[in-house]
Amino acid sequence: MTRFVTKLAAATAAFVLASAPGLASAQTTQAVDEKSGPVSFANVASVRIGNPGSLITETQRSPLSPGQSKLSPDRTVVPRDDGERTTFGKKWDINLGRYGAQSPYPPGIASRDHNVIAALQQTTVPTAVAESNYALIDNGRGGATPAENTVLVLEGAKSSVDCSSPSKATSATSVSKIWVRDDTGKLQPSGASGVDIKGLKLGPPSLVKDENIGKDETTSDLTVSRVTAFDQLIRQDGWRSGDVTKAAGWKLDIVTHVRDDAGKDLREARTTIVLGGVSCAIPRNFVAKPAGGTGPGAAPEQPAVPGTVPAGGIPPQTADSTRTVVGLGLLGGGIVIGAAAMLFLRRRKPVPVREK
Repeated sequence: MTRFVTKLAAATAAFVLASAPGLASAQTTQAVDEKSGPVSFANVASVRIGNPGSLITETQRSPLSPGQSKLSPDRTVVPRDDGERTTFGKKWDINLGRYGAQSPYPPGIASRDHNVIAALQQTTVPTAVAESNYALIDNGRGGATPAENTVLVLEGAKSSVDCSSPSKATSATSVSKIWVRDDTGKLQPSGASGVDIKGLKLGPPSLVKDENIGKDETTSDLTVSRVTAFDQLIRQDGWRSGDVTKAAGWKLDIVTHVRDDAGKDLREARTTIVLGGVSCAIPRNFVAKPAGGTGPGAAPEQPAVPGTVPAGGIPPQTADSTRTVVGLGLLGGGIVIGAAAMLFLRRRKPVPVREK
């Protein structure tokens, strides 16, 4: 019976290791420095509403040991719940690729899951990628279906970064097609390099109390461009740069001229949206580890406890559209819990049981 109890403890230890793959990899792979080592981040959508309020969805952070952190496919829209709706406003939605029975996209664009990953490769090279379709929906248009309210679509958008070395860090941002609703009310292809449009029929993301908006008179100026600098990302405090930093993504700058039915200017609402924001950072003396015969950028193992800067919210403080949403911290509890369990199992001696 004593042997049975000993085997049970060993089996429990094996289960703990299986539940926290980061512990298993940490025994054979040295972790990188959390504060200054190679790191990458990936975020599917973030919004700055007014100044300085912002809404930031869950941000993936590369693990400290080779592995990856991937955004759950359950995140399909912004805002996702009442808390985010209070922050973002009640008029706009951002679809993130997957949809149900009613598509917010032009005909022919299929529902798809996004692919948003921050990874530390086996070589300790940090990489990140964000791939999806995006649709900006203005519910204030009053259309019967989501597609009738969509004003902008980024089809086949992809942004990626790779910090292989201080001299070979790269970033890339691409899109198959950008669609914009034109003056005739139809979604039309508008190229794949960017957009700069004035007078777009797009209202503000939220309303001010007792505001009488003229729907036909209110318009927006829209610019869609590539993220080229780290400071252009909308990010939480935990999202850091390094000595060498690369960033990518799609940036939407929207200035809404809110007017009444007589065309009188009521206010100006400024909104910035970053879709597929990614970055990687390394120290100036970073040298990648050998790839072990699998070539540079070898695919990472299964995730060592994923690091995520989660979305969170603070209710609006004013009557206008300024909102503040902050990240709640890095999730590393799995590592702590797993390590504590291992320590407990190692110190605990088998309980002798008298055999019968």
